[in-house]
Amino acid sequence: MKEESVALDMNTDFISAAPEPDPEMEIRSDCIIRYRPRTSGGLDIGLESRVMVMYGQSIHQLAEQTLTELGIAHASLHIEDYGALPFVVQARIEAAVKMAHPELEAVSLPELKDQTRQGSRRDRFRRSRLYIPGTMPKFMLNAGIHQPDAIILDLEDSVAPPEKLSARFIVRNALRTLDFFDAEPMVRINQGDLGLEDLEAVVPQPVHLVLIPKAETADQIRTVDAKIAEICKSCGREEPVFLMPILESTQGIVDAPAIARASGNNVALAIGLEDYTADLGVQRTAEGQESIFARSMVVNAARSAGLQATGTVFSDVDDMEGLRSTAMEAKSLGFDGMGAIHPRQIRVIHKAFAPTEDEIEMAKEIVLAFDEAQAKGLGVVSLGTKMIDPPVVKRAQRIVDLAVAGGSLEKDWKHLE
Repeated sequence: MKEESVALDMNTDFISAAPEPDPEMEIRSDCIIRYRPRTSGGLDIGLESRVMVMYGQSIHQLAEQTLTELGIAHASLHIEDYGALPFVVQARIEAAVKMAHPELEAVSLPELKDQTRQGSRRDRFRRSRLYIPGTMPKFMLNAGIHQPDAIILDLEDSVAPPEKLSARFIVRNALRTLDFFDAEPMVRINQGDLGLEDLEAVVPQPVHLVLIPKAETADQIRTVDAKIAEICKSCGREEPVFLMPILESTQGIVDAPAIARASGNNVALAIGLEDYTADLGVQRTAEGQESIFARSMVVNAARSAGLQATGTVFSDVDDMEGLRSTAMEAKSLGFDGMGAIHPRQIRVIHKAFAPTEDEIEMAKEIVLAFDEAQAKGLGVVSLGTKMIDPPVVKRAQRIVDLAVAGGSLEKDWKHLE
């Protein structure tokens, strides 16, 4: 640590704080950290906590451990605790310390959760993606129980500029600590150089997919991909980190085909309609006629590159009928899923993107015909008088898999026929 930087910061409190709560809501599962460096006197750690009697000593020990791991021998630290889990306390202390000492390279990491890191699959279902702001750990803790296909820990639009550093460390620690159950853990990084710095923190953790916001050129995707490869080599990660570029501008839409093919780690294209319609200079409407070209472009670009296509979020969390209608239209255009900003939207999205009874029955017939042809060693699959091409069989199998995942079809349905 540079001595002169410490001297400059001597009279300043560096604060990593929970976001200002809604007037009707209190801060939960978070804390406020006030850090002031000193040149002598050791560590002076103060603590206010609702759980002081039960956990005060362990919080104090965690704070001392974190400062020690960061190489801080002399400092004043005050913790205002609102039930924060250890990974949050560590993250906010580290953020406050690095605000004071931006040159500091040491880290304080929680223990990696006790499970083998398993990679994702290119073709796994991504019907719903639940966005969670990177500074809101209270929403991260039980996000998996709502059964989204994916959980996006967001470092971009939902995080205010002063909180970017804290969010990065909270998300990093959450990936190491929390169990998201069957949901695919994703992170939306920031734009530009800030996003590349985000990657340094999240790629060594059990993240499966990175969303790239405001994607406008293939070079942007290649830059992120190259940075991830560099980090993987450095940290020894062997599992791939999949990519999902988000197209949110007219330029991004026009270059959608090139963006889709920019990396072999791309698995999906997403569209963001709030920024797109602003760039277009029109209001976003419920009917969506102003974005029909853009949405069709994303679907076609994705399909032509063998990727999934995923739709935008629906911002009115109280309008379930509007959400259902929007999701149904997205499905009719060829999208595989869409984003969610509230857990109550997930079930509606899953139901909207589920195959219909007629689709399921037709898919079952095709899959059974394919299995029969395979069993007979036939190179040609037919259903009645119609020949069935391999892409049709593949689509039918996906419909069957969706039906099984959504509970519309028993796993052993072939034996029940």
